[in-house]
Amino acid sequence: MSTATSAIGALTLRPLDPLTDAELLHGWLTHPKSAFWMMQEAKLVDVERAYMELAADEHQDAHLGLHDGVPAFLMERYDPAHRELVGLYEPEPGDVGMHFLVAPTDRPVHGFTRAVITTVMAALFADPATTRVVVEPDVTNTAVHALNAAVGFVPEREIQKPEKKALLSFCTREQFERAVSA
Repeated sequence: MSTATSAIGALTLRPLDPLTDAELLHGWLTHPKSAFWMMQEAKLVDVERAYMELAADEHQDAHLGLHDGVPAFLMERYDPAHRELVGLYEPEPGDVGMHFLVAPTDRPVHGFTRAVITTVMAALFADPATTRVVVEPDVTNTAVHALNAAVGFVPEREIQKPEKKALLSFCTREQFERAVSA
């Protein structure tokens, strides 16, 4: 899908294979550092099922992110007019919803997560139909709020989703370009 090379190495995205990637994702999603994904108790079959359903859904998809060829992050893209945010805001043409997860590690690399979100956003905006990216992280996830702000997201308001209180935020193509060129 896309490649970005930086001081930390090459970041690439490839379509997620729900069956062959499920074991890897299971380890990431059930790790304590991934608590905001709310899958701490998931079994391998739960992860397989969730990503098989996602892969079969015309309104969303998932990509595995690689760092120098090694799996290191996950990106999910969805149509907020049909998934996640239905009835919680008025979607505009060109809106794309996004989730991302950096694999838990005991040896974090300074600047890695920011490079990942920048790569994810660049991949989303590589589609000319995408005019705005929408996110809805947990209101208490201050680390991701800071990352979102660093790539141009502007919070609009708190919303109540079935599973969490979320901070609805938006980033236009222009806001992203300004943020990453600064």
